[in-house]
Amino acid sequence: MALAAGLATLSAASPEGFVTYAQNVFDKALVRWQKEAGDPTAAWELGRACFDLAEFSTNRTQKAEIAEQGLTACRRGLLRASNSPALHYYLAMNLAQMARTKSLGALKLVGQMEKEYQAASKLDELIDFAGPHRYLGMLYRDAPALVSIGDRAQARKHLERAVALAPNYPDNHLALVESYLKWGERGNARRQLDALAASLPAVRAALAGPAWASHWAEWDSDFARFERQAAEPAKGGRPVKDQP
Repeated sequence: MALAAGLATLSAASPEGFVTYAQNVFDKALVRWQKEAGDPTAAWELGRACFDLAEFSTNRTQKAEIAEQGLTACRRGLLRASNSPALHYYLAMNLAQMARTKSLGALKLVGQMEKEYQAASKLDELIDFAGPHRYLGMLYRDAPALVSIGDRAQARKHLERAVALAPNYPDNHLALVESYLKWGERGNARRQLDALAASLPAVRAALAGPAWASHWAEWDSDFARFERQAAEPAKGGRPVKDQP
């Protein structure tokens, strides 16, 4: 057992290892789902595994097929457990994966994603380290305002709420930092980066192992990228004032 765990950790230290780990988790979740079809827990576990595996697919058709399995499982699970925050949440997550496989058709899924994230938030806003607030914030930030639900005020509210609810989860800080940088609020971005940097040693120790390896690869890359962006001189050599 110890040897297997050690090999898994080593395997997860490379991009190929990330995929292998996600595939193994998916395979186990699929086997359970096939044995316990309709079971709400088996459904959301497969939904989560589908989202994670689809993250590593660069082929649109393959990504859509994986996401569709997650959508089917979560929708079936909701027939038996309509008040499951995890089922609403991972339904929204797989809708997001499906949206990434489309161009103009992606906008048609935004309203469904918003609805499911909101449902998950009302049932348990702490799920996945305040995941519903984190992803609602990014959804409101990135969706176009004129033809969709884009809304900077809503984005700010949800992203700041995610940090308040789960301040030791790097993704919450990084999503907010990215937003501040998009909005030209470098002072706010710098403060978030400093807060994250102070917490990283303890968080890195707490969120360790193969299940977190791909997350840390992304977080470390994003942190370094945002550090560079926050340090870049503003256009015209003058600082950009933070918005309230």
